Amino acid sequence: MRIYGSNATARVAANSAPRRAGAGGFSVAEGDAPKSTAPAASLRTIGGIDALIALQGQDDPAERRRRAVKRGRTALDALDELKVEVLAGTLGPSTLMRLKSATADLRDASGDDRLDSVLAEIELRVEVEIAKMGPPR
Repeated sequence: MRIYGSNATARVAANSAPRRAGAGGFSVAEGDAPKSTAPAASLRTIGGIDALIALQGQDDPAERRRRAVKRGRTALDALDELKVEVLAGTLGPSTLMRLKSATADLRDASGDDRLDSVLAEIELRVEVEIAKMGPPR
């Protein structure tokens, strides 16, 4: 399938004079040349970009819940890593970055009130640990 730009028909229409070929060659008679030089109709958008964005925003409740559970498990894993590093005495700045990343992900609602309350408690615990690791005031 060929796709021409908006000037493709204008370029074809500009060459309306018949070409003369040598003896015995191919030539186009003037009566066979196209009569209309009107540009091709432009394509219409069916739904527009707003409709596509709205469709992408529609999530299945089960999918939202699955992602929320995954975010909660990631935050709990980061808290476990923090516990292990504190007990081993090897606490590093990368742990703080993982905790902050986990906190940012927990703020999205899942649609399930009980799951959202559990995620809020996990988020609170992560925020407390981040505050503990921060510089003393």
